[in-house]
Amino acid sequence: MAGIVDEMQKEVTEFYEESSEIWESMWGDHFHQGFYEPGVEASLSESRSAQIRMIDEALRFAGVSDEPSKRPKRVVDVGCGIGGTSFYIAEKYGAECHGIDMSSVQIQRAETLAISKGLADKFMSELSRVTAPGGIIIVTCVCHRDLKPYEDSLPPEEDNVMNKINTAFYHPECYSPSDFVKLAKSLSLQDIKIADWSDYVTPYYPAVMKTVLTWETLEFLLQSGPQSRRRALGIPYLMEGYNMKVLKYTILACRKPE
Repeated sequence: MAGIVDEMQKEVTEFYEESSEIWESMWGDHFHQGFYEPGVEASLSESRSAQIRMIDEALRFAGVSDEPSKRPKRVVDVGCGIGGTSFYIAEKYGAECHGIDMSSVQIQRAETLAISKGLADKFMSELSRVTAPGGIIIVTCVCHRDLKPYEDSLPPEEDNVMNKINTAFYHPECYSPSDFVKLAKSLSLQDIKIADWSDYVTPYYPAVMKTVLTWETLEFLLQSGPQSRRRALGIPYLMEGYNMKVLKYTILACRKPE
């Protein structure tokens, strides 16, 4: 099992290290989905505003206050990429932000950007394993749908799509939203909230496909390693999963007891 996990981590790290530069050139310093009105046709030009909106909507969902006396003072961004979310939150709240990521290339780029923004002393590439008492936890993730009362597993057609997604994006397995709620409860976390934001992120993937099909990106993919090509070819599986309603973009927010 340890060998499988190590190999998966190696492949994920290689993907981000070989693709970060091209991603930043097309999408800026935010390496995450955007938040769109359901059914809109997204374009590359509005991607940054949609990605910023995703952060704001997640903070709003979790009940993070804008009041000066209640604003967060310390934030840990797990999977920080090159720091886009951390920079935004630091500027929005004046918070001390700590970033952790598997990719050394992305951490180095984040540190360079942090220096340019005057945030070097606030941006750290280490993982904080403990949330402060009373601290808010926000998780956004891809899940499979909740099983129905009469189901022990997903039907073969849905399971096949999920397996393709897991293979393309190096997911060991996907959980359901209810699984995350059970996990949060088992950790004695409080004020647990969960929501399905699939309709808000599905316009993001056709926009990504448009960038994948440009000459610049195709040339990059031909010259890059297998991880980047594997993920690019996996994007249609994500779109299929959302269309089948088996794939769920889930947000969970909760609070650690005082």
